[in-house]
Amino acid sequence: MNNFNLGEVLTTSWKIIWKHKVLWVFGILASFARGGGGGSAGGGNSGYQTGSGDAPFSTEQFERGIQQAAQFFEQNLWIIIAGVVIIILLSFLLYAAGMMGRIGLIKGVYKVETGAERLSFGELWSESRPYFWRIFGMNFLIRLAFVLIFIPLAIFGFVTMGIGFICILPLLCILVPISWVIAVVMEQAQPAIVLENLGILDGLKRGWQIVKTNAIPIIILAIVLAVGGVMIGIIIALPLILSLLPIFIGMNTLNESFTLVYIALACCALYLPVIIFLNGILTAYIKSAWTLTYLRLAKPTESAAVVAVNA
Repeated sequence: MNNFNLGEVLTTSWKIIWKHKVLWVFGILASFARGGGGGSAGGGNSGYQTGSGDAPFSTEQFERGIQQAAQFFEQNLWIIIAGVVIIILLSFLLYAAGMMGRIGLIKGVYKVETGAERLSFGELWSESRPYFWRIFGMNFLIRLAFVLIFIPLAIFGFVTMGIGFICILPLLCILVPISWVIAVVMEQAQPAIVLENLGILDGLKRGWQIVKTNAIPIIILAIVLAVGGVMIGIIIALPLILSLLPIFIGMNTLNESFTLVYIALACCALYLPVIIFLNGILTAYIKSAWTLTYLRLAKPTESAAVVAVNA
């Protein structure tokens, strides 16, 4: 096992991204493919009920709402299809940008470690393009595999009215650490593909070899980055949470006025560029730490490095 200094990796990662702030741009791009899901909260009351009873709306109102929704979908089917296609395309573009961001960070950290005093966005972008489809393909295939595993399990759980979830709970407990190990292997496979000019399968093999040989330092690093990333992420998201808090406090007044909702949405819109920017710096730091870990543990040969630079 190589001599691995966790403190040196963490401090050097910060020094690199602080000195070469172009890596923040690639961090922002990489954050688009971190796998975090977006949430949407919707709720609305159609007014007060004039009839008797405690229910907020009657069965007739519910059925009428369903009929109106079905009519809306029927009348605007092509608009809905076009909207779905646009969303899919935007998702693909953002995910592709995320892959380029990851590659750019790997290339940038490597160039700094090999003596580069200055990094330019155009140079890193052009040097990252040859590896795009390999990095994209590896991440896509891994995610697709997990989707194909979890969808049947979820359907089984819903069909059995929740009883299936109890039956598959031990399997889920096994899949969680497996998914964590795969994620760590991918963090080492990506720089292996970029810096040693490997294919997808060879990159995964190389990543697994590094993780298996250096399990203890990599586990410690993964825990430190995960815990630290969650804590900093919560701090970054705290203003967003606070902006939504008045809505929950004044929930009873929403029937009379949506002022609190409008104010909260405006605050969220104003803070969104800030949270994207700060999350990009955090992503740049985490990915830089993983790249430095690869460089410290794998020590790619000079010939492989030359091939990667010339690719």
